[in-house]
Amino acid sequence: MIAPADAHGAAAMSSTPCSGAPAEPMDFDVIVLGAGIVGVSSALHLQDRGKRVALVDRRGPGEETSFGNAGLIERSSIVPYGFPRNLGTLLRYARNDSTDLYWDYKAIPSYASWLARFWWESSPARLASAARDMLPLIQRCVTEHDALIARAGLGALVHDGGWIEAFRTQSAFDTEAPAAEIAARENGLRVVALDAAALRAREPGLAEGFRGALHWLDPKSVGSPGALTKGYARLFEAGGGAILTGDATSLHTEDDAWTVQTAAGRISAKEVVVALGPWSDTVFGPLGYRIPLRAKRGYHMHYEPARQILSVPVVDTEKGYVVAPMQGRLRLTTGVEIARRGAPPTGVQLERAERIAKPVFGLGARTDAAPWLGMRPCTPDMRPVIGPAPRHRGLWFAFGHNHHGLTLGPVTGRLLAEMMTGEAPFTDPRPYRPERFD
Repeated sequence: MIAPADAHGAAAMSSTPCSGAPAEPMDFDVIVLGAGIVGVSSALHLQDRGKRVALVDRRGPGEETSFGNAGLIERSSIVPYGFPRNLGTLLRYARNDSTDLYWDYKAIPSYASWLARFWWESSPARLASAARDMLPLIQRCVTEHDALIARAGLGALVHDGGWIEAFRTQSAFDTEAPAAEIAARENGLRVVALDAAALRAREPGLAEGFRGALHWLDPKSVGSPGALTKGYARLFEAGGGAILTGDATSLHTEDDAWTVQTAAGRISAKEVVVALGPWSDTVFGPLGYRIPLRAKRGYHMHYEPARQILSVPVVDTEKGYVVAPMQGRLRLTTGVEIARRGAPPTGVQLERAERIAKPVFGLGARTDAAPWLGMRPCTPDMRPVIGPAPRHRGLWFAFGHNHHGLTLGPVTGRLLAEMMTGEAPFTDPRPYRPERFD
């Protein structure tokens, strides 16, 4: 994604036009801004429908948010991540000493109204409504990924063993297991409950620490999310698509077309897609849209395995982090950090999670020079923004996937391309319309 400069070297956004631009712009049918999983998938689906597409980013495909996640294509995530309503959890968060949430007090004023809306949207009835609205996307997430994986020849990157939801206390396991089995039956999913011994037999690299687990079998995991996104981008290029280095904030209208400055010169198109993840507001904000998009920050670090490596990702449910096998190493990904977008990394959550995870998962030496910091683009109603901008012809939005960008990238690309080309959408797109926040 196009990102402001930070401690990890992401390129700064600038409104300065690229030098050496030709007198006449290069014409495309569609410009897609943002080369993360959502942007690349959207470009591919538009190309498949006969559109000449330019994919524009300040960095290479899959080098921002799409690079640093836990690598899950999460077919079993049928309920969005809501704001906790449990008093004990809220008190724990208020103490600011948990592994699953850390907040910077300096950021709270800018997040206050967003968090209040998030809390309101997370009431049981509204959360159930969000789950119903998200289900058509979740149901197709693996199918749409599988189609692109086969076309791009990326099968070696993907594992179909699902993921494991592990519990440290017997009470949590005893509560969640029956509910999970009911939800699985109602949604055509497969889940296996494992006691402590069965979990250790399933994953010999785990030490004692978990009292039980739920093995969700339908999701898939990706050995390198960044490599998957780059593989989809190569498929797009092989089909004649253009991937250009450019500046999203240079977007403007000229002679009834949208134009953007790139290193190759000025390009134009009748239609443009904003798929910039947590930086989408840098484009829609100046155009007058007040969509409540916020970024939840998170970290990851890779480790050498000190014992037998995991076969599938494992979520430490009560501590709020994930450990996933990634190309011979273990990737620990943290929970949520609430901090201003440009604030320097703290690493607080990673240090807390690492202390807890190391003895159970057998985390060996760190293999990265510094923790990776990324941002998850989130809306308070837990639905992405997909569809036409209500006040600008030819402007389309595709962002705000609330922890599930990797999961929902290809299915979002399909839905968006169907809408843009006049096909009958595979599902009703109204729950994701941008104007719902007006």
